[in-house]
Amino acid sequence: MVQLFGPALALLARITMAFAFAFLVPLAWAWFEDAESLRAIWGACFGLTFGSGWLLWLLTRAHRRELLARDGFLLVNLVWVVLTAFAAVPLMFTVPDITWSQAYFEAMSGLTATGATALSGLDALPVSANVWRCFLQLIGGLGIVLLVVAVLPLLGLGGLQLYKAETPGPMKDAKFTPRISETARGLWGVYFLFSGACLLAYRWAGMNWADAFMHMCTTMGLGGLSSHDASFGYWDSPAIESVAIVFMTLAGISFLRYFVVLRSLSLRPITGDREIRMYFLVLGLSIALVSFMLLLHEVHDNALDALRSSAFHVLSLATTTGYSAADYAQWPVFVPVYLMFLGCFVSCAGSTGGGIKMVRMVLLIKQARREMVRIIHPRVVNPVTMGGQTIPSSVMTTVLGFMLIYGAATMGLTFVLLLTGLDIVTAFSAVVATVNNIGPGLGEVGPSGNFGGLDPFQLSVLSFAMLLGRLELLTVLVLFTGHFWRR
Repeated sequence: MVQLFGPALALLARITMAFAFAFLVPLAWAWFEDAESLRAIWGACFGLTFGSGWLLWLLTRAHRRELLARDGFLLVNLVWVVLTAFAAVPLMFTVPDITWSQAYFEAMSGLTATGATALSGLDALPVSANVWRCFLQLIGGLGIVLLVVAVLPLLGLGGLQLYKAETPGPMKDAKFTPRISETARGLWGVYFLFSGACLLAYRWAGMNWADAFMHMCTTMGLGGLSSHDASFGYWDSPAIESVAIVFMTLAGISFLRYFVVLRSLSLRPITGDREIRMYFLVLGLSIALVSFMLLLHEVHDNALDALRSSAFHVLSLATTTGYSAADYAQWPVFVPVYLMFLGCFVSCAGSTGGGIKMVRMVLLIKQARREMVRIIHPRVVNPVTMGGQTIPSSVMTTVLGFMLIYGAATMGLTFVLLLTGLDIVTAFSAVVATVNNIGPGLGEVGPSGNFGGLDPFQLSVLSFAMLLGRLELLTVLVLFTGHFWRR
């Protein structure tokens, strides 16, 4: 096994050693905010993670060859599974009465930028524990950006093929740097630029520095974990909610687009992008619709309050962030179900959001229209196009295959949870919320509750669902085929 996958394991070792330095962030907060015993825990976790990575590097450093596609599949899965295990360890010692299944679920929720939580009493947790939970989502966002730009395209699973196809003119060939590493650094630069602006904006709006840092992490990662049980309802502040709305909207757009805008000094890559135009159109119409429903059912007495609640929760759920400022599960039943539906597809490819992505939804609609035209005019030549470019049939086949597996995985995992005794609303919404990396679901796992009441097996199923959704399904499921393990 080591000989077969040695290069992937050697790279995993280096990634694990690099990940160890993330523990220095909660250690720094513990140094000023928490008891001395907590500093020792974070220091020990740094040593454990770095030492484990170094030991694995010693065992695999002799295996050097170019990574194959199979190595890439294994590496991506191992990074998320193994780093999640190391990330869960400190939670066992800093969160009272937590089980391993809850700690692993919480860490997986962080690194996949899902935002589902199994914990309550967040306001009473040590600052360093809350910082760690939220900082994992910033790290997860960085990993997602790298996954999108560097790994999935090499494996034939990413959105970059669509991204290149949908931009007309000479910009198509000039948008990426020659080296993936240079592109990744550029994207991370944009990510950190937005993160710094978000941090300062939250502080200006009224958060203290700790809360501003934590919610910057979970906003830019579109994760939605919070340091307060009431989430944004803790502040009940229009200014703070406005900051969240702005940066959730920005983070829901492809960071590749921002990178190209900065390189070309032109807004055309954003203003001329079909996916982004649909993104804003759906968000705008949804805010208007939800506002109307809240007024119609007298949830709010005036249009301004309805618009505020609608805008915040539509942006939060549609971008798969998962913040809440009110218990929207108590609103007219159409609204929470519609918000969950938006989270399945609204985020753009190349963003830190989850779901199937807007570009796939646009292509599916175009393909459906194409088939209806062919029913009436069987001989017509009517290819699927986007941005003036014809989408290759191989790309459409991949999209359709992805959607088939997406539907099958959602239904299959729901039936597994139903077998454990969960009610249909909780089971189905929990799977939708985790596969699409949205965060809160409905029923027992709604915005006023959490996933802490689920048993270890149910939490394990949903941890797998988060991994499945974040790694674009096929990246995970290919490991369960016999061909993958053959020499």
